[in-house]
Amino acid sequence: MDFQGVFFDFDGVILDSVQVKTEAFAAMFSSYGPEVEKQVVAYHLANGGMSRFEKFSYFYQSLLNSSVSPAELTSLCEKFSDLVLEKVIRSPFINGAMEVLTELKKTSTPAFVVSGTPDLEIKLIVKRKNLESYFNEVHGSPRHKEEIVAEILHKTNFSPPRCLFIGDAMSDYDAARITGTNFLGIVPKGGNSPFPAGCLTSPSVALHAQLVK
Repeated sequence: MDFQGVFFDFDGVILDSVQVKTEAFAAMFSSYGPEVEKQVVAYHLANGGMSRFEKFSYFYQSLLNSSVSPAELTSLCEKFSDLVLEKVIRSPFINGAMEVLTELKKTSTPAFVVSGTPDLEIKLIVKRKNLESYFNEVHGSPRHKEEIVAEILHKTNFSPPRCLFIGDAMSDYDAARITGTNFLGIVPKGGNSPFPAGCLTSPSVALHAQLVK
């Protein structure tokens, strides 16, 4: 194996938990009617990896034409966390995820979580899933993914072309593109790829060592 480091998104890459969060967003806006609920779900799915804080801000300002204070946004995020936390923890692993993590650990290849989930929450989830020993570092929002990856690349002195980012959303693809790492897009069987033509995709997590330049 020739990768110096591997970066992972979490929902939809490590755990099959995307639907849990989709249902939670729908539930939180169901009282506004089916059209708003539909738009909320569509925006959430089209903006995977965006922090929930940013999503709630968009929903209130653009869909409900309502102002929302930072304190109210924090309260909404806490309510969302209450809805999803235990369900995310109970979610099954994406096919291939544990096999890849086990192989990386066996070969002492550094692995990192770079998630749109709030930082403290994603650290708790990783701990509750007994995954701490598989990752060198675990990071979440509000920092953007490209910022986190760039910082890790700088402090480890890894060569971006010898690193891999595995993600399921355009925010993951963009982080890889901006920082110069290789990218593997996770797309469920039968699902539509959000990624540009020519992007390597797979329904399961894999290392694809042939990507190393």
